[in-house]
Amino acid sequence: MSTPPILPPQPQFEPTPPSGGVRVVMPLVLLVLAGLFILGGWLISSFNQFTNSMTSPTQMQFTEVTLRDGDMNQRIAVIDLTGVITSYGPSDMVVNFKKQLQLAAEDELIKAVIIRIDSPGGEVLASDEIARAIREFEQDESIDKPIIASMGGMAASGGYYIAAPCRLIFANKLTITGSIGVIMQSVNFHGLMDKAGVKPVTFKSGRNKDMLSIFNPPEAVTQEQKEILQGFIDETYQIFEDVVSEGRANDKARAADELKSDIRELVDGWKEYADGRILTGKEAYEYGMVDKLGNFDDAVKFTEQYLGIEEGKARLIRNEPPMSFGNLFSLLGQVKENTAPTTIKVDIGLDMPQLRPGVPYYLSSHLYSE
Repeated sequence: MSTPPILPPQPQFEPTPPSGGVRVVMPLVLLVLAGLFILGGWLISSFNQFTNSMTSPTQMQFTEVTLRDGDMNQRIAVIDLTGVITSYGPSDMVVNFKKQLQLAAEDELIKAVIIRIDSPGGEVLASDEIARAIREFEQDESIDKPIIASMGGMAASGGYYIAAPCRLIFANKLTITGSIGVIMQSVNFHGLMDKAGVKPVTFKSGRNKDMLSIFNPPEAVTQEQKEILQGFIDETYQIFEDVVSEGRANDKARAADELKSDIRELVDGWKEYADGRILTGKEAYEYGMVDKLGNFDDAVKFTEQYLGIEEGKARLIRNEPPMSFGNLFSLLGQVKENTAPTTIKVDIGLDMPQLRPGVPYYLSSHLYSE
């Protein structure tokens, strides 16, 4: 048996490692590109902020969208309030809402406004600003256009706060509403910092200046500070009660004779149910917090009937706020002063709103919807 020939060893080719210059230049190029991309987003967002500051709400160009065809001379404006009520972020809900009310007031062909609410509530100040705008709109005799609230799946806490000044309130039997109350929270990182060996250093002008600091241990809160915070909460809650009672009473006094029979009065002892508990639309109706049971379509039919418009003939429109470059690039370089701080998200299977520590909210803590 012959021995197979022995082949000469094949030369081994090893890849040539990149030169030191390439290893240094490539990361720098990527870093520069990333920096330019972020800078571009920041510049566009800054430009949008500047133009928004130079442009008053009355000059903002909204786009009219037709929700349902109908008589051009018989129009009903629909304003949507969805999600947590805030005055920060790429889109200012308060400014947008006021602008839509203004457009409805100036358009002679618009005969009424329906506010479609699906919200767990939100910031105290933002809720109050919107409720104030509704109240002023309703009380302006030169406008003479009713505002009807239509509650969707949820109109709790600040969501109900906004509905209270409306001339009439519709709710579905299963609408989650009520939750009349105030909540203010602060996250405490003291235990976590102790484990990490981090010590905060604080300089303050008074003993109560840092009473909501996330770095102080919970036991550091003094009795005086508890009383200060509770007093603030109680005062804000009293304002909520006043908005509800005055709004419902004014509805009864202000409404035309043909509407008075449709408006329900608050039952005696209604404040017993204003302890933060959630209510169904049916319960709210029984307590006089809601005037009619029905969905959005029912609210539209009632509004047409009230205005003397043939059913199904009114044209439904909505004025949508303009799209801005700042909204598109807000995740890259938003520079708004009151932007929400960085948060840590934990996935527990629910969509939770991002609350700003130390900010009071008219917000239902039972259920959240975004």
